[in-house]
Amino acid sequence: MFNRKELFRRVAIVGVGFMGTSLGIAIKKKGLAREVIGIGRQETSLREATDLGAIDEGTMDFHKGIVGADLIILATPVNTILDMIEVLGKEHRRGCIITDLGSTKGSIVERAEKVLHHSVLFVGSHPLVGSEKKGPANANAQLYEGATCVMTPTDKTNRLAREKIKQFWVQLGCNVKLMTPQEHDQVLAYISHLPHLAAFAMMKALPDDFLEHATQGLKDTTRIAASDPQVWKDIALSNHKPLLKALDETVKILATMRKAIVGRDQEVLVDIFKNARDKREKLDKSHAS
Repeated sequence: MFNRKELFRRVAIVGVGFMGTSLGIAIKKKGLAREVIGIGRQETSLREATDLGAIDEGTMDFHKGIVGADLIILATPVNTILDMIEVLGKEHRRGCIITDLGSTKGSIVERAEKVLHHSVLFVGSHPLVGSEKKGPANANAQLYEGATCVMTPTDKTNRLAREKIKQFWVQLGCNVKLMTPQEHDQVLAYISHLPHLAAFAMMKALPDDFLEHATQGLKDTTRIAASDPQVWKDIALSNHKPLLKALDETVKILATMRKAIVGRDQEVLVDIFKNARDKREKLDKSHAS
């Protein structure tokens, strides 16, 4: 266990939705910052986040919110993170660390290294938490406890900033893994982005008049189809190359299954199903260990 330690004086969280508000609560609970400022677009969300104790103060003025911050956390959809980095590129805030919660990393890290002043220290982060739920009302104080957080430093990343952000996530209860931005995007295409697209496709294909007959299996399999469409549009387009590869491979397997069903080829079907089952059992074992 780590002792409570104040890592930052003033943290500015840009985006007080589900993940940003949950993070603010966790930061306050762990005593990792003296002050947490929330920056958002809706007064109602800022008020909710304040009432929940996630932030000490909320503002809709981005520039006002980041004044004096020694850590800025971008907790918005991917496209908004990219826009915020452009805005921060005009700021010369010596020693200020910026990290993000973005679900794709290649485009974000590339943009940060291209436009941010050398005095601003960017470290890419992605805690693998999330939910189909949204908004501060659904915030969870334990969201980051025991979660994996992928950090994506590069050769250009400031070493001290990288270590401080790593310590930040560790003290929040995360298991930190280091990947390159490209490795992150390839892995996430399969373990997160593809499942979401599959769930969206399954629900899109389901006839409306069959909904009342839905089984628990269907509900479990497609739970994540209740996720925010705008958020997932950003993710799909920003990680298009790895995601297209994952989609193409999945379509190929589905086509093989279709051909086997048409040709009554039991052997091919059983082989696919058995391979999938064995891999799924490995997944259960790896999480149990």
